[in-house]
Amino acid sequence: MAGKKRPSSSTEEPEAEKEGPNEHHKEAQSMKPMERRKKRKAVDKERHHSDPKSKVEEEPKQAKEAPLPSFSNMPGLHIGVFNDFSSPEASVREAAAEALAKELIEVQRVYEMIGGEKGKEEEEEEGVAQLEAADKDDGLENCAPSLRYAIRRLIRGVSSPRECSRQGFALGFAIVVGSIPSIKVEPLMKLIDKSLEVTSGMKGQEAKDCFLGRLFAYGSIARSGRLTTEWNNDINTNAVKDFVSHVLSLAEKKRYLREPAVSVILDMVEKLQLPLEALPNHVLEALGKHDWFQKASNNGDPDLLFLALKLQERVSIGSEYCGKLLPYPFSSDSLFSREHLLYLVPCLKESTFCHPRVHSLWHLLVTILTPEMQSRDEDAMSCPNSSKKHTKSRKSGSCEEITKNIRCFWEIVIEESLLLSSHERKHLALHVLLLLLPRLPITCIPIVLSYKLVHCLIDILSDKASWLYDTAQHFLKETINWIGSDNDRRVSVIVALQKHSNGRFDCITKTQTIKGLVAKFNNGQGCLIFVHNLMSLFIDEGAITDEPSDQSQTTDENSEIGSLEDKDTAGASANPDLLKNWVIDTMPRVLKNLKFDSSSKSLTDTEIVKFKEEKFRVQAEIMKFLAVQGLFSASLGTEVTSFELQEKFKWPKAAISNSLCRMCIDQLQLLLEDAQRGEVSNAASNDHERTDLGSYFMCFLKTLCNIPSVSLYRKLSDEDQKAFKKLQAMESRLLQEERKFAFGIEANKLHALRYVLIQLVLQVLLCPGDFSEAAMELVICCKKAFPATANDDSSEEEDKFDVNDTPEMIDVLAETFLSLLPHSSGPMCFAIEQVFRLYCDDLTIDGLLRMLRVVRKDLKPLRHQTASSDEDEDDDDEEDDDFLGVEDPDENDEAKLAEVGDVKGHADEGMLGAEATGEEVTKEDEVESEGMLGAEASDEEVMKTDEDDSASDDSDGDMDDDETMFKKDESFAKILKERNLSGKDSALSQLQIFKSRVLSLLEIYLQKNPGKSQVLMIYSYLVRAFVKYHNAKESQIRQLGMRIRGILQKKVFKAKDYPKGDDIQLASLEPLLEKSFRSASRSMHKEVSSLAQASSFWILKVIQSRNFEKSELERVTKIFRDILDDFFQSKKCRLKSGFVKEVIRRHPWLGLELFGFLLEKCGRAKSEFRRIEALEVVDCVMKSWIPTTKGEETSSKSSSKLLKKNLSALCDLIHVLLSSLPQKQSRRAEVRRFCSRALQAISALNLKKQFLKSLKPEVYSLCESQLGDAFLLLKAHSQ
Repeated sequence: MAGKKRPSSSTEEPEAEKEGPNEHHKEAQSMKPMERRKKRKAVDKERHHSDPKSKVEEEPKQAKEAPLPSFSNMPGLHIGVFNDFSSPEASVREAAAEALAKELIEVQRVYEMIGGEKGKEEEEEEGVAQLEAADKDDGLENCAPSLRYAIRRLIRGVSSPRECSRQGFALGFAIVVGSIPSIKVEPLMKLIDKSLEVTSGMKGQEAKDCFLGRLFAYGSIARSGRLTTEWNNDINTNAVKDFVSHVLSLAEKKRYLREPAVSVILDMVEKLQLPLEALPNHVLEALGKHDWFQKASNNGDPDLLFLALKLQERVSIGSEYCGKLLPYPFSSDSLFSREHLLYLVPCLKESTFCHPRVHSLWHLLVTILTPEMQSRDEDAMSCPNSSKKHTKSRKSGSCEEITKNIRCFWEIVIEESLLLSSHERKHLALHVLLLLLPRLPITCIPIVLSYKLVHCLIDILSDKASWLYDTAQHFLKETINWIGSDNDRRVSVIVALQKHSNGRFDCITKTQTIKGLVAKFNNGQGCLIFVHNLMSLFIDEGAITDEPSDQSQTTDENSEIGSLEDKDTAGASANPDLLKNWVIDTMPRVLKNLKFDSSSKSLTDTEIVKFKEEKFRVQAEIMKFLAVQGLFSASLGTEVTSFELQEKFKWPKAAISNSLCRMCIDQLQLLLEDAQRGEVSNAASNDHERTDLGSYFMCFLKTLCNIPSVSLYRKLSDEDQKAFKKLQAMESRLLQEERKFAFGIEANKLHALRYVLIQLVLQVLLCPGDFSEAAMELVICCKKAFPATANDDSSEEEDKFDVNDTPEMIDVLAETFLSLLPHSSGPMCFAIEQVFRLYCDDLTIDGLLRMLRVVRKDLKPLRHQTASSDEDEDDDDEEDDDFLGVEDPDENDEAKLAEVGDVKGHADEGMLGAEATGEEVTKEDEVESEGMLGAEASDEEVMKTDEDDSASDDSDGDMDDDETMFKKDESFAKILKERNLSGKDSALSQLQIFKSRVLSLLEIYLQKNPGKSQVLMIYSYLVRAFVKYHNAKESQIRQLGMRIRGILQKKVFKAKDYPKGDDIQLASLEPLLEKSFRSASRSMHKEVSSLAQASSFWILKVIQSRNFEKSELERVTKIFRDILDDFFQSKKCRLKSGFVKEVIRRHPWLGLELFGFLLEKCGRAKSEFRRIEALEVVDCVMKSWIPTTKGEETSSKSSSKLLKKNLSALCDLIHVLLSSLPQKQSRRAEVRRFCSRALQAISALNLKKQFLKSLKPEVYSLCESQLGDAFLLLKAHSQ
């Protein structure tokens, strides 16, 4: 078959590319390779021009479709099978290889059966030689020509660059060579070298294809098993040595060929399964001849190190073969010794030539470094409870050796070599760790997650533009996947990362790694393990300070330097408390993960009890740690043993700072708050002592205080020391009383009071001198509330309760709480709220007024800027009609809401309910409008404060005046004191916090007592405060206004109940309603208008609930009539018809009373727009007249009388509407719709005849022309 010239991009030779006659072949053998190739091309060119074009095109098609021509007894060879070797499907390639092998086996069998040369001559006569004339001395003389052709075709195929061709042809080559014994190995290797010879004229890609083709061909021979057959037939054969020599010669050609060449040699060794004594003679000698191991030692060759280690697994390699590459005698300890690792570092560094792929050498090193054993077994070996001592000793020794090797390997290879080098080697270091992690004992995690590696990660992750950012992210992701649900692994990784980043790994890297890992501790055992490790990390300082501080050792000139060292880490290293801060802050957060759904039916009672016990154990451990570190210090050494508790307590060698102690106390308060919240949300347990963390803490505190060598972290003053002891004693008595009651409201009160005392104990230690007086008052309140706890002791502080005008205990308790709230912590405020929730039902008007004054007062009273102080005084004497802060737009601009909606008005007499007299109201309002002077303020003080208030606002004024103004209220005095020290902003912020906390108490009161008359008083104060704050410049004040609005909406207007009872006077509700209507009508602020509308609905609901007589409601009707008059007459009115309609819909009696008035105003409306809106209101009234059920007959009679009374006015309105129809189509439709609805109501109330008689002729004609069928139907029904 004539051949075609192959394209330059392909390395496959055409089928007929071989030499012609034998004499030409002999001549070619004596030529040089380049000359031989040139002559072959010339022959191909002549043959190509001599053949007809059609023949050249048809022959490949025929060769593809038809088998080789054969004589009568010779089977054929299908050439098309070679095309399947390039298929991307592995199954297709395997089937093609099997099919080719079967055909060639059959061809060779017939060839040998016929008899060698005779069969060859017959094949040539039949035309087989036309396909390919083989060399006579190619070493394949015993093979059939078809087989020789197939072998040469397969050899050329393995050099093809087409996708999947090398895999397919290599597979076919391996199966054919392994299946036909007639193919000799030595000639075959020569044929491979000759067919795929690389000449100097070849281009880069073409030469590479030839090199890879030879490599694949050698690999096929190794995997075919023929070398094993050769060696089994003759153990002295040179086939193995020659094969190794050929592979080594190829490996020396290019760097990228070495690793796969080593793999080919190892495949051959594994296939051979040589005895140990035969391996050196057949493999190592061939390696020694090429001096490969010596070159590896000198140049750093990872491939040969890999080969040596793999061969070492089968046979001991002496120094005469590998030199110093491997230690002799070989052992893992000697391999990973410091001296030998330093010698291997060049080889290991050079393994990055295949970046980003990880060299096979590292997989092998990891296997040798960590023998097959489970991490769990490793930990069990080191467990002190192991049963068999000799087994434990032997295993722990092995574990120690592994740990030593890992430490040495990590320090020399990773930290001192790879991490100090290029990006590629840092990338390699991270991937080596990923290889090591699955086999790593847990005790070795701190070794590999070392200071240098963690800082390398921080360097990379702190800059998203880093070259290795994705690599580091992948490393973290794979590490988290490796951790899985293993608590020990998770703890070790968290501790290592935070320890070497000074507790700021997430902060610097801008990831959620640590946060996500901590969140996965969801069981008691895991939380305890984590907490104990955090304790060790807090106490063990040496691990942090011993690490090198020069971060540049983890970087080189190509690394990401700058962002970490210059910014974050530099600051972190300068503050050693950062890590301790993180430990203290994280420890209580672990408890947030210990949650379960108490309503879930899947948990049994036993499981719930077990869960609570586990959580309590975790809480107790955290509580003891925070108490020991935050409250106490050891005077002798850093370790104290409590024989009573049978525990040892440790402190860091260097005393922790006061800020850390304060942080411990803060977290301890949060821990107790969390425990109290759990008790409030869950049902009470029968065993309070077991789950009561507060009593456990107080017992623990008392025990430590009794240890001579332990003292409080700060010395207390005499007052604080007295309060400290009194609080402990009272808490103990309350606990005894609580156990007597077990359950019920009294037990709950005792429990809540105990937690306030416990929190107050910590507040006394946290803020010396600030809480001792309040603590003593609270102790007295506890004695008065529960006389059994007095224990027959009396003190001077209780004398004030013995006078005749003794205040209510709840009022004293509320006053004490108000003195505690401004500077208390959040947990303390929560404990106060729980007590207030249980006692607020008994709160008096005086107690409520003190709380409400706090909400309305400011550091300096807000004043309008007026021309003279005399005018201010006159304004102060006047009563503000708009308690929602509304003024007419046409008034003086200076009187507008210029600042924050300042209101100088006084509360009406009825706002405080029936209990408050007019004199009390006047007195309270005077105090309220001028400053918080307290309940004992005199008239002179009020006048003095008035004079102070009239001063100019351009300056802050004298601070002594402010202190005088607030001298009767300690909480405000403290805030003013801080204002002098810290500035106005700090004082304002604290004041807003104080107000917000008081609002929380008021919200609790409203929630518990929505039906009491005091709600009206609270409503009045809160509405005034909202108008004052809602439009303030300061965001904190505006937020307070929004908080007040939310309380009014949820706890007052939308509450399940509303104020009822005979003590609510209509005279007190009417002014509130009038001001609400006026505010809804004239307010320029949407928030105020919306609140005023809701307030109007609520007050009307309260009025309607009293079932007043019609005569008593005349004032209410007049108020609504005035609002409607303003709605129709004034353009300044901002009311919408929807609000008026809603009022009438909810309270139809108002619509009935004002129906005639509405008809009159609708007819006299000044604008067309107002008239149309008024029609909607009238229509809303008439809708209620049309009966829908039989039970409404009684009401329809009264409606009929009312309509009959106003029938003439309705006719006049219809006349006005139809005589001057609006121009807009939508408004005309609205007019017709109203008239039709009026006719419908007239018809429903059976007033048709009266209506027709009342119509004037011109109105009658207008109705006929404009209303059409609706009027005709009415007229027809009237007859």
